[in-house]
Amino acid sequence: MKEKTFKIAGPMFDRRGALRLMGGSALSIGAGLGSGMAWANEDEIIHSHGYSFFGDLQYPADYPHFDYVNPNAPKGGTMTMSTRGTFDGFNRYSWKGGNPESSAGVVAESMFAEMPWGGGAPADSITDSYCLIAKEVEYPKSQEWCVFHMRDDVVFSDGSPLRAQDAAFTHNLFLEQAIRSYARSVKERITGVEVIDDHTIKYTFAEGISRRSLISQVGGTPIFSEAWYKETGERLDEPSILAPMASGPYQVGDYEFNRYVEYVRNPNYWGWDHPANVGRFNFDKVRIEYFTDATAEFEAFKAGEFTYRSEGSTKRWATGYDFPGIQNGTVKKEALPSGSAPTNFGMLYNTLRAPLDNRDVRHALSLAFNFEWVRESLQYELTTQRSSFAEGQEWEAKGVPEGAELELLKSLGDAVPAEMLTETAVVPHTSNPSNPIDRRNKRAALKLFEKAGWTVNDAGQMVDGDGKQMSLDCLVIATWDETRLALIETYVKTLANWGIKVKADKVDSAQAQQRWIDKDYDMIYNRYRSFAAAGTGLHQMFGSKTAEVSTYNPAALRSSAVDAIIDAALATTTREDEVVALTALDRALRYERIMAHAGYVGESWVSYFDMYERPEELPPYAVGVLDFWWYNKDKHEALIASGALRK
Repeated sequence: MKEKTFKIAGPMFDRRGALRLMGGSALSIGAGLGSGMAWANEDEIIHSHGYSFFGDLQYPADYPHFDYVNPNAPKGGTMTMSTRGTFDGFNRYSWKGGNPESSAGVVAESMFAEMPWGGGAPADSITDSYCLIAKEVEYPKSQEWCVFHMRDDVVFSDGSPLRAQDAAFTHNLFLEQAIRSYARSVKERITGVEVIDDHTIKYTFAEGISRRSLISQVGGTPIFSEAWYKETGERLDEPSILAPMASGPYQVGDYEFNRYVEYVRNPNYWGWDHPANVGRFNFDKVRIEYFTDATAEFEAFKAGEFTYRSEGSTKRWATGYDFPGIQNGTVKKEALPSGSAPTNFGMLYNTLRAPLDNRDVRHALSLAFNFEWVRESLQYELTTQRSSFAEGQEWEAKGVPEGAELELLKSLGDAVPAEMLTETAVVPHTSNPSNPIDRRNKRAALKLFEKAGWTVNDAGQMVDGDGKQMSLDCLVIATWDETRLALIETYVKTLANWGIKVKADKVDSAQAQQRWIDKDYDMIYNRYRSFAAAGTGLHQMFGSKTAEVSTYNPAALRSSAVDAIIDAALATTTREDEVVALTALDRALRYERIMAHAGYVGESWVSYFDMYERPEELPPYAVGVLDFWWYNKDKHEALIASGALRK
């Protein structure tokens, strides 16, 4: 089930599993070697307009635009959307408190093109990256280093030129002031950054590590103005009402904290005619309205206070869309296809805390989640049970391992539990939909608890050998929609029936953000990101080294099998072998039982006032409403004339 989650500042991952934001290590300002550089083994040097680890870029060097966009899309109009929660600033990279506006990263760009509102570009490829601020990327086949040859016409939003020195400065800024897990990961992989001249920069990678995704990572680093940081004294790690000075197509416009924010077209934007931008970023303004109550938010949409909505509630989708705007056609309701794996939502268990560090306890707790009852009673039978971290993808693990996957698992030796080699991939239990407390699953859970040293005493309490009752803290966010809150309440009641004490008090989004960063919870109904390729970001999501501090590993998973499989995936050199390794990764993640899998909706549910248009054929990996949709002025004026919208 696709649901909204609260905002977490920090690094993001692209479809390749790479960190989109990078810190750096040693900075070396070169003396200026000029543009006629000569490297060792020059016959092995690749010069390209983009990057794919497998060397098979989909678009040629002279591509006019991405295939899925409308190159003639008109520019103009306003897209008005909503979100729930609060915000008090625009530095989304701060980890020292504060509650930044979640879309503030749109002001920035990187060497490679991205989808600044979320997602990777292009939206029709898993593996490709294409130059944007860079005009060419240069690297040896060994990928020991890469050089970006930058455009000389890129300017920041204040009109000042963007230089290689700014890229190097930002690289080191993320290293010095970024979230700890992020900086630690970068330090292990990047050994140097050298400014060759104002428009040429070289990154050198550590020896003895996988080259997978490193060029994508440094190419995905947002670039900020060094002069702006020095003039303002701003810090990346501290809250701020200012957004960093950058070069993107939008910049922060009008706003009122906790009520709304507007992102407006950058008047100094350099890149409208760039092939990677043609047909994209079509709105003059994007306005985001903030709400603290889900009901008030939906009523505001029906009244036209905002004009586009992504629906995450099965209840509302089933029962709420029968208002006049839908009936008279002024509001459209669509279920759009999605080619990506569904987001991995479910009840997550923080393995840093006892007794959740015990796999049998996690398994037992997951048996309290009755998906069938939730689906019928709360979700209007609109969701499907998810069994995999790669649901519906080629790399979804099925049955017992065999062939190349079995050989891979065997090659990892003792890191892989013996039963993983012979048992079928873990799948969710089934439950009785007529009662949230399934007696069969309760009996199975009690056996697992007993195996882990927990029994039910005469008072009906689940206690350890010292007679202490099991007590768990579930982090709940007050702004979550009623379906998710009802789901959590039902789960908590089931655990109470089993003799487990659960604290599930609601907190506001600011408190939640800090508790999320600190992993100050036992359980939380939230998500793991899906993955489609091997990248070093997989270690951030699932790896042991950064488990305690990575906000992208909410269960703090630490597994020797998972670590070894990620390393094996990073060492693959063909897509076929990569898929085998990703299949093994899915199997290992499911074996660890770090979450009770929830259901999903295999489509994107959207509704909007009939003044927006989009390409007839959407790309497989993005709805792209803020990326390649556009505004129809005549339709907007017709809505105003009909009274459906105010001027």
